[in-house]
Amino acid sequence: MNLILGSIIVLFGVLGGFAFQGGHLLSLWQPFELLIILGAAIGAFVIANPMSLLLKTLKSIPTILAGAKYRKADYLDALACMYVLFNKARKEGLMGIESDIEEPDSSPLFEKYPRLLQDRHAIDFISDYMRLVVSGNMNPFELDNLMEVELTTHHEEAEAASHAVQRVADGLPAFGIVAAVLGIVHTMAALGGPINEIGGLVAAALVGTFSGILIAYGFASPVATVLERLAAEETRFLACLKACILANVQGYSPQVSIEFGRKTMPPELRPSFNELEQHLRDAKTPKS
Repeated sequence: MNLILGSIIVLFGVLGGFAFQGGHLLSLWQPFELLIILGAAIGAFVIANPMSLLLKTLKSIPTILAGAKYRKADYLDALACMYVLFNKARKEGLMGIESDIEEPDSSPLFEKYPRLLQDRHAIDFISDYMRLVVSGNMNPFELDNLMEVELTTHHEEAEAASHAVQRVADGLPAFGIVAAVLGIVHTMAALGGPINEIGGLVAAALVGTFSGILIAYGFASPVATVLERLAAEETRFLACLKACILANVQGYSPQVSIEFGRKTMPPELRPSFNELEQHLRDAKTPKS
């Protein structure tokens, strides 16, 4: 929604301002200038990035339109699931949750939280590290270091699409200049003709520079920023799960372990202590 609304505001501000001062909007429609700019930008994007990143960037477009991936309800479900999991481990022993973490998709415990179950990164994160906890071969410090390595690697991978789009945005003004230069070359070939024809060719060339700058700073760069923010949101969500797991491994009760996770949440999404307590109270351990 923000992408659509922001794009409308950008176009209205630029095109509306041009029209209000007496400009003719049709004079800005120069499809061949756009072909040069966008063609060069897409070609450079393909040259600079592996096919896997190209596909990943294309797949990220729906997430940009959808907006924020994680909301308060997603965090509450995740914390409630961890609370139930820790409670079950405390009552039945670590072996009691082995079947849940080995096959979370068929686990009655995880099935109660479909929001979390749809997030494969989060489910894999919980399963992998709870599996290590069950094995009992790692102390909290080793587990913390391993988690930090994974979060850093995951964040760098998640930000790759953002960096790729930002590099294209940085090059778009230059591609606009390329289009303008080619337009001037075309204009020079028309010298000696009617003055109005030469004026139109010069105007078309200048539109190339305008288009490159507008697309770069009005659209491409903001899209890269959105992708970067979405990557950071996913990392924060995993960091919340990390805090819960580490607190539980260090011997804290399920209630306190979940409080560690609550403290890592973004302030705008963080529930109050009483709100979380009520949500946990409603969570019941499913029967095995």
